[in-house]
Amino acid sequence: MSPPRILVIGAGSRGHAYARAVTANANINAVIAAVAEPSPFKRAHFGRTYIWGPDGEPQEQEGQVFAGWEEFLEYETRRRELASSQAVPPGVDAAFICVLDEMHRDVVVGLAPLGLHLMCEKPLATNLADCLAIYDALSPPTQQQQQQQQQQQQQQQPTSTGHRPTTPSNALFSIGHVLRYSPHNVFLRRLLLHDRAIGDVLSVEHTEPVGWWHFAHSYVRGHWRRESSTAPSLLTKSCHDIDLLLWLLSAPPDAAAAGFHLPSTVSSTGALLAYRKARKPAAAGPATNCMRCPLGDQGCKYSAKNIYLGPHLQGLASGNTGWPVKVVLPEIEDMPHVMSADAAREALETRLAEDYDAETTPDAEIAARPWFGRCVFEADNDVCDDQFVTLTWDDDDADEQKDENEGGTKGRKKLAKQATLHMAASTKKICERYTHVYGTDGEVYADSRTITVEDFVTGETKTYHPKQEDSGHGGGDLGLARQFVAAVDKVKNEGWDVARAQAGFIGCSLEEVIRSHALVFAAEEARREGKVVKWAEWWERVVSTREAT
Repeated sequence: MSPPRILVIGAGSRGHAYARAVTANANINAVIAAVAEPSPFKRAHFGRTYIWGPDGEPQEQEGQVFAGWEEFLEYETRRRELASSQAVPPGVDAAFICVLDEMHRDVVVGLAPLGLHLMCEKPLATNLADCLAIYDALSPPTQQQQQQQQQQQQQQQPTSTGHRPTTPSNALFSIGHVLRYSPHNVFLRRLLLHDRAIGDVLSVEHTEPVGWWHFAHSYVRGHWRRESSTAPSLLTKSCHDIDLLLWLLSAPPDAAAAGFHLPSTVSSTGALLAYRKARKPAAAGPATNCMRCPLGDQGCKYSAKNIYLGPHLQGLASGNTGWPVKVVLPEIEDMPHVMSADAAREALETRLAEDYDAETTPDAEIAARPWFGRCVFEADNDVCDDQFVTLTWDDDDADEQKDENEGGTKGRKKLAKQATLHMAASTKKICERYTHVYGTDGEVYADSRTITVEDFVTGETKTYHPKQEDSGHGGGDLGLARQFVAAVDKVKNEGWDVARAQAGFIGCSLEEVIRSHALVFAAEEARREGKVVKWAEWWERVVSTREAT
């Protein structure tokens, strides 16, 4: 038995989150074996934390450190070539892909020929074409494509089918839809689908409260502020909320079963409402940077001084050198060891003071990086900060699969229902989602800590307190890492079939990943064009027809 060896690609916040989940939990049997990260500081900091320890040094010849995924790919390809004739260092079994969203497509497609088990942070990609390219790269070729590949290989011609020229995929794949893996949501799903605690579900109201300063950090000043350079906020922030609704309302109780109840329509409304120049306080005058604004750190709740330097929230004065402070200045985590607190503060202030002139600075230069000291009312953000998505389902007479373990009944019809997602930026809560579910026999209210069931039949009220795990997303980060590693372990050490491990531990297929992402793009089309999208027709037009050709 050999613990799965994991490569982490991208040593930012999400890379740390998954590496921490793997190494800090005694129930996870895996080793963080390597890191691929272009920033020397981030790379070394990650290595000291999870790979070789604070007193050790990287051993590049052993395959621990790479400046990027391309360097790893080159190394691993060469390592495998040499393995047939000489002893080589051990490779890795799986990779966590935690690079910028717009890089996901290149990394996944590039690594696909290696056959590694992959977990890609959400979203899968920033546009539907790239999502489908990933689907092509990871899906087994069709019989026709296999024949084309064989003919082209015989003729020594490059393939043009969109699939890699290799045998059918035999690797696990997971997406960073962490909401599926929190104990809270696992328990909620069991109540609704297995226990049928409120009968048939009629409607769901689900809210993601992003948080006023969190949205300002990530989607006004930060990397995800422009749709043209990243993607709509519905995708970058709430794609796993859409996935959660599909997991609760479309997927069968058993992950290995067939019988999805797919939506009939999707519509959406939303806009940039709060973080725009029209709402700028008059007293701020022409200031474009918080470090030079006459309002000061107490005159505006969005002041970068207040958020990143102050003692409230999670600023430096509170003793925090982690998120979000380290996003502004990554090296600040090591600064207390090498310089005074005053010097660290001065370095952070210098970074926050950086600004641009919208009239003279090239737009490409502005878009190329975050500007964390920029006034939120003078920023170049254009993504929605408030958005609604409405999904409807029609009656479906298809039989449901019987869940023998739960005593389910075969033949129950899937009946009409509807759901709304509200993504709201201007909230006190930060990502503490809450959901109201209305059923034929009762209703459920679930926040991030408790689940309350009102039973219309008995008149009883029951409140549940699902296990809280010490990890991000209510334990979802830990849950996802645990399930993915367990699946890899079963395949590597116990000879499990990939399909069995995928269904039994990851519980989500590649097709489900594509479907939930496609639904986001359909919702965005509905929002932009002010229409109701008929899902089956949209899927046929945008996805199925494309696959057939």
